[in-house]
Amino acid sequence: MTPPGKEARDGCGAAASSELVTVIVPAYNASLTIGATLNSIRAQTHTNLEVLVIDDGSTDATADIVLRHASIDPRVRLIRQANEGVAAARNRGIAEARAEYLAPIDADDLWRPAKIELQLQALRAGGSRVGLVYCWFALIDEKSRIVSLRHRPVDEGDVLARMCLGNVVGNGSSALIRKSVALEVGGYDSSLRARQAQGCEDLKFHLQIAARYHFAVVRDHLTGYRRTPRSMSSDGAQMMRSYELVAAEFTNAYPQYVRQFHEGRNYVLSWLLTNAFSYRRYRDAAQLTRRMLANDRRYALFILAMMPAILTRNALAPVVRRSLKTAPWPRRGIASSHFLSDNVVLTA
Repeated sequence: MTPPGKEARDGCGAAASSELVTVIVPAYNASLTIGATLNSIRAQTHTNLEVLVIDDGSTDATADIVLRHASIDPRVRLIRQANEGVAAARNRGIAEARAEYLAPIDADDLWRPAKIELQLQALRAGGSRVGLVYCWFALIDEKSRIVSLRHRPVDEGDVLARMCLGNVVGNGSSALIRKSVALEVGGYDSSLRARQAQGCEDLKFHLQIAARYHFAVVRDHLTGYRRTPRSMSSDGAQMMRSYELVAAEFTNAYPQYVRQFHEGRNYVLSWLLTNAFSYRRYRDAAQLTRRMLANDRRYALFILAMMPAILTRNALAPVVRRSLKTAPWPRRGIASSHFLSDNVVLTA
């Protein structure tokens, strides 16, 4: 199998190697993870990077850790601001960026070394119609071990209708975006925080881009997306408020996609309900159940009937992964392996 990144170093990848890319890292009290995130950024095979860490009013050692990285790598720059939320921090990064290409990453996520290199290749191959290139992501736990490789969408080109069903990009750390496109759509919506509805800034931003430009995809798990009980995506009530605001705005603008947003709402509710039960947030679970029943009673009853099986599967997953790790077949190294391990091949 071809090593990740070799394709980008051949052919048109050579032309992309000189392009400056600005990496935008919003960080708030991220001292436990920011070091690993910066290590994965600095290890990119595409080395022409500007790395902007926007410290959004942290009260821990986040800034000190970033400054240590900056002292040995001049590509890293710390920008401090009062706490204004993730959207405002990303917008600050966009405003400060010197590059024509932007690569946002959250302060607890990871990249495989060839991530930027392969995405630049895809962006150049797609031409000016492509405004965003995303990649597949691996779900990782607090110790950066792989939990799931299920994210494998292949949607490209005009993806607006598909985006109304759900965000194919999947998170805020998997995209490479033209700066001109980000400015054209107005950046991330910082007003969601003021409306106590943080969480779907990425979805709205990606929808706005999909309404104007084509997407391309790199079919490799190049992003490690960390999900823990402390993550924003685990706050079901807030995430749902955020989703409803974004969905209402886009159904008003694109009424032809009402059905897709209805189905997308079902998916978001079922995902949040599973998280609420998994993290024993029973008050959130009760609220989400009521929302599901009001949105689509038949679908809600189906999901509720399936929930014991879903939760049992999730509870057994760590045991199964440990068993798979010692199983006598070639792909045993994937289960429970560290996302950045050199011994793990993540391509299909």
